[in-house]
Amino acid sequence: MAHFSGEGEVMLQAMLRQLFQSVKEKITGAPSLECAEEILLHLEETDENFHKYKEMMHSLKNIMMIVVESMINKFEEDEMRSQERQKKIQKEKSNSYCTDNCSDSDSSFNQSYKFCQGKLQLILDQLDPGQPKEVRYEALQTLCSAPPSDVLNCENWTTLCEKLTVYLSDPDPVFSDRILKFYAQTFTLSPLHMTKEIYKSLAKYLELHFLSRENHIPTLSTGIDITHPNVIHLLKKVRLLNEYQKEAPSFWIRHPEKYMEEIVESTLSLLSVKHDQSHLVSQKILDPIYFLALVDTKAVWFKKWMHAYYSRTAVLRLIEKKYKSLITTAVQQCVQYFELCKTMKADEVWGHSKPCGNKKTFYYSGQELQYIYFIHSLCLLGRLLIYTQGRKLFPIKLKNRKDSVSFTDLLVLFTQLIYYSPSCPKMTSPGHLENYSPASMVTEILCILCDQKECAIECLYNNTVIKALLQPIHNLMKGTKAAPNCSETALIHVADILARIASVEEGLILLLYGENMSSSEEKSPTGAHIIAQFSKKVLDEDISSFSGSEMSPAVKGAFTSVCRQIYGTCEGLQVLIPYSLHESIAKAWKKTSLLSERIPTPVQGSDSVSSISQESQNIMAWEENLLDDLLNFAATPKGLQLLQRTGAINECVTFMFNQYAKELQVSRHTKFGYGVLVTQVASTAAGAIALQSSGFINALLTELWANLECGRDDVRVTHPKSTPVDPIDRSCQKSFLALVNLLSYPAVYELVGNQGLPNKEEYSLREVPTSVIDIIDRLIILNSEAKIRSLFNYEQSHIFGLRLLSVVCCDLDTLLLLEAQYQVSEMLLNAQEENTLETSDSHRDFIIDSLSVERNHVLVRINLIGGPMERILPPRMIEKGDDPYPWPMFSSYPLPNCYLSDSVTRNADLKQDNDLGKLLLRFKMSDKQSEWIEHCRRQFCKMMKAKPDIISGGALVELLEKFVLHLSESPSECYFPSVEYTATDANVKNESLSSVQQLGVKMTVRYGKFLNLLRDGAENDLTLVLKHCERFLKQQQASVKSSLLCLQGSYTGHDWFVSSLFIIMLGDKDKTFRFLQQFSRLLTSAFLWLPRLHISRYLPIDTIESGIHPVYFCSTHYVEMLLKAEVPLVFSAFHMSGFAPSQICLQWITQCFWNYLDWIEICHYIATCVFLGPDYQVYICIAIFKHLQQDILQHTQTQDLQVFLKEEALHGFRVSDYFEYMEILEQNYRPVLLRDMWNIRVQST
Repeated sequence: MAHFSGEGEVMLQAMLRQLFQSVKEKITGAPSLECAEEILLHLEETDENFHKYKEMMHSLKNIMMIVVESMINKFEEDEMRSQERQKKIQKEKSNSYCTDNCSDSDSSFNQSYKFCQGKLQLILDQLDPGQPKEVRYEALQTLCSAPPSDVLNCENWTTLCEKLTVYLSDPDPVFSDRILKFYAQTFTLSPLHMTKEIYKSLAKYLELHFLSRENHIPTLSTGIDITHPNVIHLLKKVRLLNEYQKEAPSFWIRHPEKYMEEIVESTLSLLSVKHDQSHLVSQKILDPIYFLALVDTKAVWFKKWMHAYYSRTAVLRLIEKKYKSLITTAVQQCVQYFELCKTMKADEVWGHSKPCGNKKTFYYSGQELQYIYFIHSLCLLGRLLIYTQGRKLFPIKLKNRKDSVSFTDLLVLFTQLIYYSPSCPKMTSPGHLENYSPASMVTEILCILCDQKECAIECLYNNTVIKALLQPIHNLMKGTKAAPNCSETALIHVADILARIASVEEGLILLLYGENMSSSEEKSPTGAHIIAQFSKKVLDEDISSFSGSEMSPAVKGAFTSVCRQIYGTCEGLQVLIPYSLHESIAKAWKKTSLLSERIPTPVQGSDSVSSISQESQNIMAWEENLLDDLLNFAATPKGLQLLQRTGAINECVTFMFNQYAKELQVSRHTKFGYGVLVTQVASTAAGAIALQSSGFINALLTELWANLECGRDDVRVTHPKSTPVDPIDRSCQKSFLALVNLLSYPAVYELVGNQGLPNKEEYSLREVPTSVIDIIDRLIILNSEAKIRSLFNYEQSHIFGLRLLSVVCCDLDTLLLLEAQYQVSEMLLNAQEENTLETSDSHRDFIIDSLSVERNHVLVRINLIGGPMERILPPRMIEKGDDPYPWPMFSSYPLPNCYLSDSVTRNADLKQDNDLGKLLLRFKMSDKQSEWIEHCRRQFCKMMKAKPDIISGGALVELLEKFVLHLSESPSECYFPSVEYTATDANVKNESLSSVQQLGVKMTVRYGKFLNLLRDGAENDLTLVLKHCERFLKQQQASVKSSLLCLQGSYTGHDWFVSSLFIIMLGDKDKTFRFLQQFSRLLTSAFLWLPRLHISRYLPIDTIESGIHPVYFCSTHYVEMLLKAEVPLVFSAFHMSGFAPSQICLQWITQCFWNYLDWIEICHYIATCVFLGPDYQVYICIAIFKHLQQDILQHTQTQDLQVFLKEEALHGFRVSDYFEYMEILEQNYRPVLLRDMWNIRVQST
């Protein structure tokens, strides 16, 4: 500050002192740094002397201008001198330089802004070993203080670099450490093109250091004492190199590729250094890679270098071209360790680190170093195998080994290491025990490989690797020792890998069928069979562990988890069914639950509290694990049937609800949540009861009500709820879809059947619905002022209810039930009538609002039957313009004609076709029975492909009658025995149908008349047919005691198949019933005519008691199985949506596709199944999903898939269009499907 006066300096100091004193108290009292900053920023408001500081600020500004100007002048002068010096004396020393402004004695300003050429030359001279120690230290200190970029930009940098490399070997540890400090600073602060040079010099130094015989590198026999000064210095250098290796990938992509390649090559050159191997192995001098493994045991550097394609390409190219020995020695190390594991006892194997000497020293023996190098090699090779180019480096040729090592051989070796290596190799501290054990390391590597699909398919998904994984359990089942060091921990590791393999489609197929799926001859059982056998044995306690005692729950749980991945799929369950794992798991669960009940309550102060608590926790964890295993059977229709047979469905669903409430995932390897499980469970009567008793439905409705009506109080205050734009607000969408999934007809009947509405005179505003009945009462049937007043958001809540009604009533049985019990149509019509304005004495206009439009849509939907071309549903939206809603509203029946389609071909009894005549003629010919049936089927297929429209009307009646008559007279075609039936119309006339059946009759006749296929009086005739059917089927029913409503009497829904057949037969009741008697003997009747097997004595008792129809556990099960194989995108879409294909298929099949297909397509569906077999029911469903693929994917994106599938008709679908596709499905799947369909009468396996 020599350039301004002393008085000015004194005055400035005084003003600064005053400022500090005035703010000192406020600043020191501030609770945080942020508060202190706030105080300073607001001084003008809080300090009365603030404006006096302006003079101080002015003075400071002047001073800073003087200082900066002085610095700029100095800089310019130095630049000019430097340029002159370079021109005149390039290679001379400057004698006058020591007294110039850059000298050490001058101000620190002068050192920081430019490091000059002469200065670097001076430092070079001062670093010379001939200089005094103090001079060398001081020179090095100056070098470390200078900006590294300035140093590296000097011309003498190359010379300095060479000298620094030499000085790294300086015997003075302080000196060499300071050089390392300079290297570290350079790595941190300089760009890549500069740090690259430093890195290369350090790598080259280390390479020369290891190659020099004068440096006394430790040998394997002597081991390494990491407290030895020489070792410390060497490890510091290796560690610095390694730290840079791990950091470089984060920025080298921003620089030319040659920089990265130079770094990679210098590294690989160093790591490939090998000493003369002529002497004994024990005398082997340690190579650089041993020291790198010490500082980076898990080869993190290699992992980072291989991560990006940019660097991975260079690394692998250089390895393949020049440094393949690095991979060869890594493979050799793994082979040697494995051979040692096979021949020696666990306590003799490398890796048992034993600290020796006093606490201040730590020593690694040769064996421990070999083990550390082995771990490094393991991690390096594991990372290499992930990448295609890395796998191309194999096979590897090893010394003293005849055969080359392929990557499959290496993976087998890795797998064997799991159960051959010691279970707990010790490292430097107890905290490292698990991290560095070979088994856990290999498991981690194999799990990473499993997660890389392409790599897993090429590497892991083959019989050789799977056989190696299964070897220990295979040996255990044979009663032989699995491996010398095999333990339960090893088995758990194996199970973890198998579970990951089974969780991927390609891996699952390998476990189920092996590599040769098409091979009919299987030499040995596939992986799934071995896993299932072993799991069953450990669950049944039919196999002992290595110590001779029972296997631990951890092992049992690990292998049942693998089985869960398999039986959680349709195809996997088919393979595992013979093992009855559901029974073994249920048995183990019942045993464990009894144990948990016997655990004494801990007494405070007792010594046994902790042990009892731990024991109880273990038992409870095992019990939950078993419940989770059982619950996962519910992922498929057939699995759900098996789960219900165990009697544990209530406990499983309660467990699921508890997990769901805690927001826990289904399992580690499951990609989606509980949606599919809930949908499957809700598709059955017993499942719906379990959902209710678990509290799931209550919680769902409480959450719905909170979003719809209440909302959180604190949220409402801070963020008032916006007016909903969509009919169903986004906050309620999740609850809406959950209710749609829940309310299948079996669930609705169990939850609301035979129950009236509360219809209270008054509802509390805080009264929250807790059941489905409450939701119907509070949101759908708003038939009183009390109900309307009880809603905060009446319009929004009622629209929610009407939308829910619209979806659930797409199931015609649900519609008839709600109509029979609650007169839904009448309620809606009354509401429309009340929503009018009187415009004149004789005319009233409907008020058009969102509620009246929604009611109008629902009324048309529930009162008009027809396929996509047979009825017109009004839109739910009000349009802009003068006529916002051109569709006529109504408050009484009949419906306006505008909702009836004019495009329906009425009474389509076409003229008889020549081909049809030939087919009918075949019925009169007396060929061999089997040949005749096959010929008729071929002719039928031919006609369906060429002229499908002629198979309708009277021709269809004749075809069905004659074909079924012939089949019923063929013993080989009959599945059910003949039943004598003698009742007449008079016998059944006084019997009554259920109210649901009565409403169904009216609906059927209305539809038949619309099609011009039924005449007056058809209602009485259909009623008689249904009464005869009930009596006929009752003769074949078993007596069953059950708490399920659906098993209390006759079939609970309407008989849609009989109704369809009655229309096909043009209302002829005698023809219809005669046909049904003959048809009832065929297997197809079990799947087309659902009431046929209602509590039927032909079914096993446990199937009857489950209340699950074969259409669900057989047909829809195979729909899901084939869908996954044939239309995988659609299958994935269902899982992503939390919806199950089985539920919508069950609804389609139950009501014979009414409202989903036009009448002629319904006829073709029935005729196809009758002529070609019940498996065509499955193929038609697959064809529909294939047809809908794009729509399904789109509605998965918009998150309304289940609403779309239930509400929308199957536009554009024709059975005949997919005949060739269905024939291909028949060729591929018929043997499996028909075998299972024929086995529905068999007792559970």
